Amino acid sequence: MPRDELKQPLRQRRLAQRLWERRPRALTVAYIALIAGFSGGGYWLVQQPHPFAGEPQITLAVPPVEEIKTASIDPAPTPEPPVLEEVATAKPAAKIVEPVQQQNYQQDATIYVSTKQPLTKAPISGATEASAAGPLPRITPQGRKPSDLYARPVPVGLIHSEAPKIVIILGGMGLDEKLTAKAAKNLPGDISFAFAPYGENLQAQVDKARANGHEVLLQVPLEPVGYPATNPGPKTLLADAPEAANAEALQWHMSRFTGYTGVINYMGGRFLSSAPAIKPLLAELRKRGVLFMEDGSLPLSATDGVAKSMQMQVRRADSVVDLDANPISIQAALNLLEEQAKTNGIAIGTGTGLPTTIDAIADWAKSAPDRGVVIMPASAAFKGRLG
Repeated sequence: MPRDELKQPLRQRRLAQRLWERRPRALTVAYIALIAGFSGGGYWLVQQPHPFAGEPQITLAVPPVEEIKTASIDPAPTPEPPVLEEVATAKPAAKIVEPVQQQNYQQDATIYVSTKQPLTKAPISGATEASAAGPLPRITPQGRKPSDLYARPVPVGLIHSEAPKIVIILGGMGLDEKLTAKAAKNLPGDISFAFAPYGENLQAQVDKARANGHEVLLQVPLEPVGYPATNPGPKTLLADAPEAANAEALQWHMSRFTGYTGVINYMGGRFLSSAPAIKPLLAELRKRGVLFMEDGSLPLSATDGVAKSMQMQVRRADSVVDLDANPISIQAALNLLEEQAKTNGIAIGTGTGLPTTIDAIADWAKSAPDRGVVIMPASAAFKGRLG
């Protein structure tokens, strides 16, 4: 049916035409779609769980597993000893081994450790016996002796080495507390100390000395020639005294402190010349597991003969290094001691803890290793080939 133009108002159009003319442009549609996409995508992301949100993540490429070949865990094969070239050339199929003599150089090898290494703190309960006089040394129920338990350890290889060995024992320690502390600090721990039983704070002084590595002996006063005009001190053991009296006096001395490996005489010219007086003394020391050392100040002594009859080991010092307290004389005496050690393998010297003696021995000890001399504690003189 033809459209009636006259009946249609001026520029009036139908609804469809008007809507088409008002349609959105393509760019607008794209913007709307983009915004909607971002909005919808953001909302979806917010709703998703993120267990590692905020944690750094690294992605690594893991190579495929490969078989790793390691070295054999079997013991290394023992290398074949060298073959004598002359013999190997003549007979290729045979191998003649030249023996390797290791003992020669091992004997001269020495391992030095700190000379101030502290010794086991005294008293050791199993090696101590309570008495009316005080604590006394004793052999433990397991058979261990105080002479071993309180000794400064020495490697067996060093005892059996060919190096000249010297034992130095300084007596009179404990009577002057400051001087004893100086000796403990300035002297190497291989130097042994003999404490008199009359000092004050003896156990504390002994503990300090042992903490500095010094082995300790007990000085026991024995009757000298000319007693009582020459008197070593209270409770001196007398050559003609009843055995019980000497035993009581000995126990009093032995109870003054703990931690000693042995006993050394103080004076005793008359006592040590009497075999009947010596025997009970040595028997008591053997029963309690402590050593006996003579200080070398006496020209004659019956100790060796009595000890041999008892099958007991004792030692005697070779010389007193400070009979003349002049530093030059002490140095000469120490040099002589070295010569004796080179001849006999070991030499034992004693002295008194006086300032000049302490200083002279400290100077001598510094250079002793350079001369191949080994300083050892007193107990080492009773061990191995040295005993």
